This record gives sequence, structure tokens and C-alpha cells, in this order.
Amino acid sequence: MKLSIRIFDFSIALFLLILLSPVLLIIAAKLKLIDKSQVFFVQLRTGYECKLFKLIKFKTMSDNTNKNGKLLKDNERITKFGNFLRNSSLDELPELLNILRGEMSLVGPRPLLPEYIPFYNSEEIKRHKVLPGITGWAQINGRNLLSWEKKFQYDLWYVNNQSLWLNIKILFLTLNKVIRKEGLNHDDDETMPKFKRIIK
Repeated sequence: MKLSIRIFDFSIALFLLILLSPVLLIIAAKLKLIDKSQVFFVQLRTGYECKLFKLIKFKTMSDNTNKNGKLLKDNERITKFGNFLRNSSLDELPELLNILRGEMSLVGPRPLLPEYIPFYNSEEIKRHKVLPGITGWAQINGRNLLSWEKKFQYDLWYVNNQSLWLNIKILFLTLNKVIRKEGLNHDDDETMPKFKRIIK
């Protein structure tokens, strides 16, 4: 990990947490009123060198289940306020804490589920040679509208070309994407279908 990127990430994350603390408190209070119990969505994800960490996001979906006790589809569980948080990317703000803890970077391949590790090929696994990020090269080039294969191609390009100046460029392009609300959903049923590959 490059020291200049780490210093930049820590400084920006700390500054944003302080600056946006009123916004974070308002969102947390609103979610508390909606859910009555949980404010944050915490999930194990794969980080640098495939080490696991707990990703923190604002909770955007209910825990509603069908008659068999199985969770409903994403588009049936997302709340109205949760949809607003996703469309504005405000649900990602708690990940600034992951950056302060050294588990994430502002820019990098998105941290994915540990269950995906066995399905990566010898090239795709290299996406874990850098810290995962809140945004990344794949996010500004299509986000969830991309296929998994295309996402991994963008991730690997970033790994091979990572620099502080590239990160700054990606952050500015990300801001533009968020304002224009581009590439937020893959289809009407799920945020993104799960990655799976037949192992021969």
C-alpha cells in the first residue's frame, strides 16, 4: 500500500466524518425511527490480501420474509428512505470508518463477499492486491450495469495503474456519477446478481 494514498485517505475520511457528522446523525435517527432497532448494515467482506473485515453501511432494506421465512427480493425489501440513501450514495458514508481503520481506501475495487473467493481465476484474485474502495475504476465505467467479467477487467486495470493522481481523478468522476445517478441498478430484481463460476 502506498503511503501517500494512505495519508490522503485517512485525512479525507477524517475530515468528511467531522464535516458530515450532523448529516450522519440525522440519517441514523431517521433509520432508527423506521427500523426501531438497526441503523447499520454490517457484513463480512474480502479486503486486502483476501483478509476479511466488517463492512459498515447505513441499512437500506427491511428484514421482511415470505411465509417460508426466506428474505424477500431486494426490490421488495428496500425502504423508501433506503432507496433515497442508495440513489444519493449516502448509505456508503459509514465506510469512512472502514477507511480510518485501514480496511478500505477511498478508491479501489469494491469489497465483495467472501463466498466469491473460490470462483476467481488466477488473474481476478489479483484485485485483492490493493485495499478495496468506496468507489473505483469499475464504478465510474458502468457500476452495476457491468457484467462481473467486465468489472474485474476494470479492477485489474486499476491495480496495475494505481496512483494518488488516478485516485483523485476517480473521486471527481465519481461525484459526477452520483449527481447524475448513473449505473445504480443492474435490473429490477436485484442490485447485482451473485457472482458464480463453474469450477472445473
